[in-house]
Amino acid sequence: MSALLEVKNLRVSFNGQEVVHGIDFSVAAGEKLALVGESGSGKTVSALSLLRLMHGAQISGSANLNGRDLLTLSEHQLRAVRGDQVAVIFQEPMTSLNPLYSVGEQIAEVLQLKKGLTAAQAKASTVELLASTGIPEPARRAGAFPHQLSGGQRQRAMIAMALASAPQLLLADEPTTALDVTVRAQILDLLSDLQRQHGMAVLLITHDLNLVRRFADRVAVMEQGHLVEQGAVSQVSAAPQHAYTQRLLASEARRDVVEAVVSAAAPVLQAKGLRVSYPVPLPGIKGWFRQGAFVALEGADFAIAPGTTLGVVGESGSGKSTLALAALGLLPHEGHLSVAGSGWTEAHAAGHTRALRQRVQVVFQDPFSSLSPRLTVEQIVGEGLTVHASELSASQRRERVQAALADVGLVQDPTQASDWLQRYPHEFSGGQRQRLAIARALIVQPTLLVLDEPTSALDVTVQQQVLALLQRLQRERGLSYLLITHDVAVIRAMAHEVLVLKDGKVLECGSVEQVLNHPRHAYTQALVRAAA
Repeated sequence: MSALLEVKNLRVSFNGQEVVHGIDFSVAAGEKLALVGESGSGKTVSALSLLRLMHGAQISGSANLNGRDLLTLSEHQLRAVRGDQVAVIFQEPMTSLNPLYSVGEQIAEVLQLKKGLTAAQAKASTVELLASTGIPEPARRAGAFPHQLSGGQRQRAMIAMALASAPQLLLADEPTTALDVTVRAQILDLLSDLQRQHGMAVLLITHDLNLVRRFADRVAVMEQGHLVEQGAVSQVSAAPQHAYTQRLLASEARRDVVEAVVSAAAPVLQAKGLRVSYPVPLPGIKGWFRQGAFVALEGADFAIAPGTTLGVVGESGSGKSTLALAALGLLPHEGHLSVAGSGWTEAHAAGHTRALRQRVQVVFQDPFSSLSPRLTVEQIVGEGLTVHASELSASQRRERVQAALADVGLVQDPTQASDWLQRYPHEFSGGQRQRLAIARALIVQPTLLVLDEPTSALDVTVQQQVLALLQRLQRERGLSYLLITHDVAVIRAMAHEVLVLKDGKVLECGSVEQVLNHPRHAYTQALVRAAA
């Protein structure tokens, strides 16, 4: 099969520092090639450098598309290639789409610029393109702004925009990373269908090996700017030759928890008939006199025993985060909700919430946005002690911070931690920042951690390390976890009990073995299938 794109000796540098070291790969017409590696491996830089979309990069080598070297084209010539012969789907559609224009206007702009259509023709073609991606009510959605669409709908709009000029090659940069597992499966199936219909080639950039096995024909593995292995997906998956590929394949979440035993101890967190609603305006004249209510969570019953994990799984909008915020005492709620026998409602009324907040701490999804860039490690990790252990001296607080850094595996010995204390979050990797977030939560000695998608922003190898850390801390300290996630693999690795949410309602609840291996509800069955 002849190559549509042939890349030879591609080198990319920034300020004289080479980050991609002479890689070679090719993509045949109609082929799906996955470029795989962890963050910092050079996969996105390599792909976007083909269209010279990396600002400040020095690029050498060759990238022949239909016999023309993209790296030698003038900016004017390259502008005709971008979005026409080669289109790009970016990782996060919310930041890639212009918030000031409707998605229909943004797709129509491509059709007018690249295909020379009139405004009326472009508008009609836009609706057809949106319909081809499976968006419901495409004519109405064309008039919607990006913030008015769900994550999956925004990604479908991005795909429609990329397909507007019928490209020969589609660069898909982590197109499903920010999506729920069922939406992820839908987007993959959609890309496969559209790829077959249009006969285009796809270069998929990802760190998700499950996605590669499901989607790609061939895979190329990158490590620290080097292409270490490539071949057919089935061949590389079954018999990886390079140690790095073997490590990636072995990095899937593994279960290593103490199985739950029946205990008479009181639950660490218990809810009965938990209901959370938000006021919304009513349409028409009724809205002048009263408000309606949007019910985000309805009738949730659950209990978390000491030393166990309750996994809450569901799509975006299912009520997972609402449940987590209620558990943290940050949302008003109806029904019964108690932490170690004490209710948030009563604690708020009596002004006694500080003791409860020490018992319940949280680890957020994205450690980079949840850690203040203006505070040092010592200030970030030790902040809770100034509230919950104000009697400690500065030297005692520092000792506690150093011990916490050792507990989460950032240093081997607390005495070695002094070099870390004056650093800032941007000086650490994603995995190290998440360990800092865990240290900040643990330093006040809580009994319950609310884990809000704690590994979804991390690479597979780092994800495994963070899960192993959480499992070790649970075994050693008897911690309980409320784990919020859409990743069924993480639920299998961590949870003792599972709660399945959809549209604010509990569809299924039970042991991890019962719910995931023998799901009763059709929605749970779909979740499990999509994660396979």
